[in-house]
Amino acid sequence: MTSPTVSGDKLERRSRIVGNGDIDVSFEFFPPKTEKMEEALWTSIRRLAPLGPSFVSVTYGAGGSTRERTHTTVARLARETTVKPAAHLTCVNASRAEIDEVVRGYASVGVRHIVALRGDPPTGVGTRYVPHPDGYAQAADLVAGIKRIGGFEVSVGGYPERHPESASYEADIDFLKAKVDAGADRIITQFFFDNAHYLRFLERVRARGIWCPVLPGIVPIHNFKQVAGFAGKTGTSMPAWMARRFEGLDEDQATTHLVAAAVAAEQVLDLVDHGVRQFHFYTLNRADLVYAICHLLGLRAHAKAQEAAA
Repeated sequence: MTSPTVSGDKLERRSRIVGNGDIDVSFEFFPPKTEKMEEALWTSIRRLAPLGPSFVSVTYGAGGSTRERTHTTVARLARETTVKPAAHLTCVNASRAEIDEVVRGYASVGVRHIVALRGDPPTGVGTRYVPHPDGYAQAADLVAGIKRIGGFEVSVGGYPERHPESASYEADIDFLKAKVDAGADRIITQFFFDNAHYLRFLERVRARGIWCPVLPGIVPIHNFKQVAGFAGKTGTSMPAWMARRFEGLDEDQATTHLVAAAVAAEQVLDLVDHGVRQFHFYTLNRADLVYAICHLLGLRAHAKAQEAAA
């Protein structure tokens, strides 16, 4: 890892001296619904794979609604690329036996990393979650079940601004601690826009004796209204200053793109200055902004990976 250096009487910002190998990244994609979306997904994967991500994850729809498409996508990643795929899996609308069968199915195609989540009901966030009578009740139970099957790396979700259903920050950390105690290997956070939320969350997590990696989730803003809608559903605050930066740009995609790149770069470079070395990007199946940010983080494409992704 690169250490800060002194220039005159000033300490050089860490983000200005990171080089290839200092930062680890991972990427999230969602399974495509149409041929056009399929093409866009694999174009993005081919663009980002040469950066050497630690893993790439593929989401799972509410109530398991994208189960087959998720499986198809991660199986193809395992079969046709050099990246390590991770499949999202939830507790919703499935018995333990059904979920265990899905887990073993992933193992059979070479997928050995699962992102274990409680999940939301099929009707969406805001509807009361009810566990399947024969299923895993919560994400911690799902983590334990996957670990019992064996041979899997497991990531779980964390909420810097608290899960919308949690009664308090303390209760939220209790649920997180249960997932880690059940065997989770890392925490991937919900996206956020004010780095103070992540840094306070990290302090709370460490204070509870949780020492696994806590990857900040970063979402570049391709479409402000769309991302603001996501934020409202997940309990993520949208700072007033952020809204002002995109004000008046609804019909100006080119400028939106430039502003989005600047905002995301500012966020990740500030986190690097605070000592963060691992990032998880919610790509929304688009590579351009994520690739640019990774370039600023010192990541460079590997020639062999470029050949493999071609």
